[in-house]
Amino acid sequence: MNPLRLLLKPSARRFFDEADKLNFTTGSKLHGYFYLRWPYFYISMATGEHPLARGLMRVSRLLDRLMPSRVEARRKARRAQRAAGGIRFADTYHGKVLPTEEATKLIKIGREVSLTVPESVVPYQLARDIVLKNPEHIVVFDCPCRSARKNPCTPMDVCMVMGEPFASMVLEHHAGRSRRIGQDEAVAILKAENARGHVHHAFFKDVALGRFYAICNCCSCCCGAMAAQRNGVEMLASSGYVVRVDAEACVGCGNCVQYCQFGALKARDRKLQVKTARCMGCGACVSKCPKQALALALDPCRGMPLLVEELTRLDTAAKD
Repeated sequence: MNPLRLLLKPSARRFFDEADKLNFTTGSKLHGYFYLRWPYFYISMATGEHPLARGLMRVSRLLDRLMPSRVEARRKARRAQRAAGGIRFADTYHGKVLPTEEATKLIKIGREVSLTVPESVVPYQLARDIVLKNPEHIVVFDCPCRSARKNPCTPMDVCMVMGEPFASMVLEHHAGRSRRIGQDEAVAILKAENARGHVHHAFFKDVALGRFYAICNCCSCCCGAMAAQRNGVEMLASSGYVVRVDAEACVGCGNCVQYCQFGALKARDRKLQVKTARCMGCGACVSKCPKQALALALDPCRGMPLLVEELTRLDTAAKD
């Protein structure tokens, strides 16, 4: 073992050991360690909320005035990114939208899992593995995105990391902002966040050992990933569902509209309009309808759902 690793906490040593087995480059290992060790600094820099990020942005604007060629270079880069569908960035870091029922099943899977999610479910080339070692190890911690905002949504402790070494890394390095929870409390958090109209995302990241590591409960006003999505970086994959309206039952009250985090619902002339292209199929609106006029329906054009029980069954059958 590298003697420098003896200075690290046990979970960090386990992270580097697993990264070695995956033949990660030194840069990827350090990137992954930095991301997991200092998530609050990482996210606040990425969202531009950290004072250092704001200072760098002021310097960048000054350089833009002095060197106009920088602006044109960025425009070309953005055009290239749009031409690639935003996939370059999303390949390395992305989230899959989950209805509460499926998020609950992922939390309560109860056994070790190792499988690769099909591209029809998570449409990115990298970071599509679900590898749960010690799946009963769940840690909830203060959301880095909410922590970065001046007036964040509450409660703060709504982000959950699952399995090892991720759960222990958060707990060992952020003891004051995290705690270990059981499956029942994890499910209660999911249900409470759904009641607030927030969206469950299963997050995957390349340097987080190339796999699923967390379920975040996100709001459009705080979430960095949702902000990126609005700005054209398609780093969120649809759940595979879209909301459907029972026109006879709907009275157009608009109660559901305020809970849609993606701006897909609009009430006009006592009728509910659904902008299907914006709907990510999270289901946050469904339980808010007093007339039970909303339901999620499969839409193969939006990809397939992350049905963890089905995937594990198929994976077991294939191995047998």
